[in-house]
Amino acid sequence: ESDTGISSFVLYSAIRSYDICTMDLYEAIHEMRRLSKLKIPFSFTFMSCNLSDGKSDGIVEVKKARLLQRQSEKYHKHADIVEKYMDLDTMTARQFYQPLLMTFNGNQVILQ
Repeated sequence: ESDTGISSFVLYSAIRSYDICTMDLYEAIHEMRRLSKLKIPFSFTFMSCNLSDGKSDGIVEVKKARLLQRQSEKYHKHADIVEKYMDLDTMTARQFYQPLLMTFNGNQVILQ
């Protein structure tokens, strides 16, 4: 205990490299689409990116979602790498860029 009366402690990471499962980006997107067709919600995280403003608001965590139909290139110039989704907790439609997907159902997503 320190002079301030607050206990000092050290946190050690309990996660070891073999505890983390990884999944290929395209495998994750395929599984998201499959679950969405079955109306099964999933969770994921991604790095936000606003190309218009040239900024990011950091990591976005979505706890329950399903993918929506993809936009055509007529409406979004990056439609080939953008996924629309419905956040089932807030019932709002959002989108993310595929290469910025970080996790899917607790699995780390990697681009191979």
